[in-house]
Amino acid sequence: MRIENEIVRVIPMKMEHVEGIQEAANDERIWQHMSVDLTDRNAVVSYVEDAVKRRQDGTDEAYVIVFQETGEIIGATWFLDISVPHKRLEIGSTWIHPDYWRSNINTNCKYLLLQHCFEKRFLQRVQIKTSHQNLRSQAAIERIGAKKEGVLRNHMIQRDGSVRHTVLYSVVSEEWSTIKKHFEDNLLQKTGRIDS
Repeated sequence: MRIENEIVRVIPMKMEHVEGIQEAANDERIWQHMSVDLTDRNAVVSYVEDAVKRRQDGTDEAYVIVFQETGEIIGATWFLDISVPHKRLEIGSTWIHPDYWRSNINTNCKYLLLQHCFEKRFLQRVQIKTSHQNLRSQAAIERIGAKKEGVLRNHMIQRDGSVRHTVLYSVVSEEWSTIKKHFEDNLLQKTGRIDS
């Protein structure tokens, strides 16, 4: 399965992507709010092996994010906590190389992923979570129109041992047409790296 537009392509993560992921992930700024750190090759190999196993088990689906202009891997994103009976999943564990922060990459990814969820998988709910400290991520999630549902207090222990509260957002099927129009009228840009 390939999910793409003229800006970005999102494709299932495979072992052949280790080199591209390692190159894209080699910046410590990416991992400040993440539960993993992929600045080490062994960590990248384990990450991709885990992704392949989870896809085989049907629990999660990992994807690499490819910038169409260069054909290079610039990040990754996941479908997590997939529940077919309840028609829901989570978009999460998304990371993008800092060269593409404040660009139109993440916006295009979220649009394509949400469109796939609601128009191909016919889901009822898509949730997105982020750290209470990751204000940049919270602003990006709110900008696309996801609704803040609350904060899961003391939700996770981070790699440094500190406690993370998790901010929970969602988009439900009844909202998708309005959010899709918001994306298409205001958020998507056809070219360049100037999404702010």
